[in-house]
Amino acid sequence: MIHAVTKAAAERGARPGARLTDARALDPSLVAVPADLDGDAALVRRLAKWAGRWSPLVEVDGDGLRLDVTGVAHLFGGERGLVSDIKARFAALNFSTHVAIAPTAAAAWALAHHSPCICDDDAGARLAPLHVSALRLDPDTVRTLERLGLKTVGALVAVPRLALARRFRGAEDVVDALDRALGRKPEPLTAAPTDPPPRALLKLEEPATHSEAAGQALERLIPILVRQLEERHLGARRLSLTGYRVDGDTAVASVATAIPSREPKHLQRLLSDKAAALDPEFGFDAFALSADWTESLGAAQDSLVEEPGGERELARLVDRLTVKLGPRRVRRPQAEESYLPERASGWVSAISSSLRAQLVGRGTIERRFNGGGVGAKPLHHSTTSSGPPPRAKLREELGRPQRLLDRPEAIDVIYATPEGMPRRFVWRRAVHDIARVEGPERIAPEWWRQPSSSRLRDYYRVEDSSGRRYWIYREGLFGDGRGGAPNWFIHGLFG
Repeated sequence: MIHAVTKAAAERGARPGARLTDARALDPSLVAVPADLDGDAALVRRLAKWAGRWSPLVEVDGDGLRLDVTGVAHLFGGERGLVSDIKARFAALNFSTHVAIAPTAAAAWALAHHSPCICDDDAGARLAPLHVSALRLDPDTVRTLERLGLKTVGALVAVPRLALARRFRGAEDVVDALDRALGRKPEPLTAAPTDPPPRALLKLEEPATHSEAAGQALERLIPILVRQLEERHLGARRLSLTGYRVDGDTAVASVATAIPSREPKHLQRLLSDKAAALDPEFGFDAFALSADWTESLGAAQDSLVEEPGGERELARLVDRLTVKLGPRRVRRPQAEESYLPERASGWVSAISSSLRAQLVGRGTIERRFNGGGVGAKPLHHSTTSSGPPPRAKLREELGRPQRLLDRPEAIDVIYATPEGMPRRFVWRRAVHDIARVEGPERIAPEWWRQPSSSRLRDYYRVEDSSGRRYWIYREGLFGDGRGGAPNWFIHGLFG
């Protein structure tokens, strides 16, 4: 089957969709090249990224591109200048193009494929002389319309809508296609944002092949982007510098920040190294700097007075380390919804959310470590015969341990009574005589995620005769019906 034909082949009778043998029966000299549909699709997707030089909203539409150029044509000298630039850029890549601008996407497609032009607000007049196939109807519907004498869009518009809907009950796309072409029904670009992200564009008069081109462009683009951020009271969390090569390809450098920022020097410092690493190959002829992720940033946050706690300086440090080492190597603790200490926190990328939220999260972790679990018992104090009972100050000093083991380690514990306080334990072949003990703090199993056979834990804060402090717990109780004798573990270290 023939997928596409050149103009010369079309003049000799070849048509897309026809059999190659039938076409060669008309002209045996036709030359056939195997179609690479996957390669063609990949090329169109690459060109869609490259077409971001004209509009931030680009969509692949079959073998073409659909751009939303609302409010951007003046950057290229108007709509005619935009069309001329598009044709010239693609011609430099050895592509012939058919470009049309219209108030609706369906009208733009119809004109680009049948009568390329720049259409004003009256799309109906431009579409009227076109064949009905310009509405992208299926072949069977087109043949039916032709047999009825409705060969042009204008003839179809003249038919009452009710009659069309009644006649084409099995092909209701006729009325729908007319509505989309004439603007009666919206047809927005897929996932087009209602508010485009802040973006600065720089076009070069001559292609730049030196490695410093991206850095020089960045110096000119950042002030423009910062002004847009200030006008919209936003701060950037992720920036992308896109270099448009003359061969139809793009090169992108991206960075992220820990907190919203629109400080020019800081953004310049973050992007400069990555911009310098962009390979121009045959040369860059345009650059675009966009804030892909933004957050609200009021004027008060841009004060010359340093923020309490050095939050901004910490955020800048996180940004620089992330750029140098990568986001996976710069992480922060994050509180998790769990009463079990080993599940109460985890690690996430340091720039996954704002630093202010990180600081709040750190407080959440501390509060969770200092609080009790489900069904926590009041703390009781005990002592050995070698000293007096511990004072309340011991509870304040101990709290929760500063260091948790990666996983609890089993220990052997000696106690006076099965339900009593521990007196001695053996850990890593070393014997520890307990001088002071505080507890228990009971943490019940998480019934919504653990099996019904899970046993509760009683945590104790203990101090041995050498003054070293440990966090140990007993898993299970005698006669709880969930196993044999309780097991003891060490979970954390104090100091």
